[in-house]
Amino acid sequence: MPNKPVLVLNGPNLNLLGQRQPEIYGSDTLADVEKLVADTAARHGFTVDCRQSNHEGQLIDWIHEARLSHCAVVINPGGYTHTSVALRDALAACDGLAVLEIHISNVHKREEFRHHSYVSGVADGVIAGCGIQGYAFAVDRACTLVKDRG
Repeated sequence: MPNKPVLVLNGPNLNLLGQRQPEIYGSDTLADVEKLVADTAARHGFTVDCRQSNHEGQLIDWIHEARLSHCAVVINPGGYTHTSVALRDALAACDGLAVLEIHISNVHKREEFRHHSYVSGVADGVIAGCGIQGYAFAVDRACTLVKDRG
């Protein structure tokens, strides 16, 4: 069993899952997501460390911390996906860590500005449009990458 957990980060407004725009994001809550990723990681013998912030700098600080204390990063950057070069740069500095980008909705079926991601270019994988099940896919993939990289 790995000694380091998978860091699951959720960006701005994801604390409102289940309340905000359920026609886009569904009725599942952030607590539902956290249970799903914990159960998924456990099947692989891993643990998760789930965090959410509406503040870009806090997310960056946690990513910097992950370089030493986690084996992978699964991130839903929310609106920072389309705006934050700083978040991208922090993820790019995660040498050796698996990095997976997740979006609950299919961002490519939405407004044009959502079609570009600064994060995708440094992620090992991108999952979009699968609802919260996408988090399970991302954690599955992160665990596989960690095991493969041994």
